[in-house]
Amino acid sequence: MENIRRYVAEFIGAFILMFTIACVILMPTSNVIGAIAIGFALMIMVYALGQVSGGHFNPAVSLAASIRGALSYKRLLPYMIFQIIGAILASYLALNMSNGNSEMLTFNIRNMMIAEFIFTFVLCYVVLMTATSYRVDGNSFYGFAIGASVTTGIFAVSTLCLTAFNPAVAIGLGIIGLASWQLVGLTIVANFLSAIAAALVFKLTIDE
Repeated sequence: MENIRRYVAEFIGAFILMFTIACVILMPTSNVIGAIAIGFALMIMVYALGQVSGGHFNPAVSLAASIRGALSYKRLLPYMIFQIIGAILASYLALNMSNGNSEMLTFNIRNMMIAEFIFTFVLCYVVLMTATSYRVDGNSFYGFAIGASVTTGIFAVSTLCLTAFNPAVAIGLGIIGLASWQLVGLTIVANFLSAIAAALVFKLTIDE
């Protein structure tokens, strides 16, 4: 039952995050409001569900947490599956509720990969440093720090990449038609490589 609770929590968090992202893209307001809404969606879900599952909602974060030792490897694949299912369902729901019009983006591949890598690294590293380290155990700022990492990334590199920072979100962006599946695949590669790097750097910088 404990595992089911964890997986349902990851599904809910990924669903709410992706639904917010899809609505911001398909039914836009302003770029500033959209970036803040996405960061806040992640923040409130982390605060609400972090106590249940750790509040990852992101396969890259879950991979980093497993390498760090904060998530068992036997739970890693179910976490990823429920996160991706949540993102897929949210994408289709938002697409159904909107006119379904999103302009497909193109990017310089090198710059896109670098931008996705850097801010996925930031997100994963902040999660590990603020939510899994005994040095800050029980702190009240981890949710804000995690949500702000995403908002910062969107503000900084939205002209360079999909600003997914999350393989499940990248899949959702493909579903709503914002990106070609080639760009989605490259984004996912950058996200997972960055998660591995963040976990290794965490182990290098924290003596635990």
